[in-house]
Amino acid sequence: MEGIRDNPIMGYGVVVGLNRTGDSQQTVFSIQTLANLLQRMGLQIPAASVRVNNIAAVFVTATLPPFARPGMKIDVTVSSIGDAKSLAGGILLMTPLKSSNGSVYAVAQGPLTLGGYSAGGGGNSKVVNHLTVGRIPDGANVEQDSSVVLTSMNTLSLLLRDPDFGMATDIAGIINKEIGKDVAHAVDSRRVEISAPNANSGGVPSLMARIDALEIQIHAIAKVVVNERTGTIVMGGAMKIGPCSILQGNLAIEIATKYDVSQPLPQSKGETVVVPEAEVQATEKTAQLIQLKQGATVEDLVRGLQNMGATARDIVSILQAIKAAHALEADLEVL
Repeated sequence: MEGIRDNPIMGYGVVVGLNRTGDSQQTVFSIQTLANLLQRMGLQIPAASVRVNNIAAVFVTATLPPFARPGMKIDVTVSSIGDAKSLAGGILLMTPLKSSNGSVYAVAQGPLTLGGYSAGGGGNSKVVNHLTVGRIPDGANVEQDSSVVLTSMNTLSLLLRDPDFGMATDIAGIINKEIGKDVAHAVDSRRVEISAPNANSGGVPSLMARIDALEIQIHAIAKVVVNERTGTIVMGGAMKIGPCSILQGNLAIEIATKYDVSQPLPQSKGETVVVPEAEVQATEKTAQLIQLKQGATVEDLVRGLQNMGATARDIVSILQAIKAAHALEADLEVL
């Protein structure tokens, strides 16, 4: 629903109470932060004279859910930004969390949970899980109202995650059938507008509850996702392939340089010389053929390519060639 969304918030804070696993003296900003905190409490201590390693400077991040009201509690994630070794056993001091507009929407404080540990010392140690990122369940209190006022809305807009004109039209139709009036219409492939009801009929919450309970048939979109960097290919089983022939062969050229030593005869006044010898080898495999008929599926293609001995990177190139030949009845997305 347009306007109803999560909002990321973040803040800068300090974790204290660490067992000599905090930031070192090279992390200057954590020491300056501690000196500023002490100054607010009436203690004038120069930052250069502070020598502690049981504190760590951290970034605190959280997600403000829709309709967040003052007094609600939300989870926060605490991440070290210095060279601290571990945040185990630490306590986050009061940290204001701000949004992109600079306003404070929540305040976080409390003990961290890491779900891991480290043991040992010197050359023998054992580390379980990540020790420089922790969480505080219900660690932040919402201080400012960020909810959307639904009663002031004249129209509601449903936003589709994937653009589809047919899906948007079907959603508008099934809503009109449920309500009994033409209150919904598709604006484009991603948006469906609905006229907001009056307060006597239950208002927007009642309408959204009725819409959430509706079921609709999903239009499957044929898509092939390819990641050339890792050789990963994900294909839908309903994808169809037009009639085509695939010819695949490998040509490998290997150039190797070997160094031999030319040793002159004794008392011949010659010099020992290193002589490089280059060897070139070319290997070409016989091209293999796959023929696919009209209506062939992904399973047919994959089975044929596996029998051919094609690797994942070979399949990436073959899929791109099939798409270029207009024989792939799907969208090809390369990551």
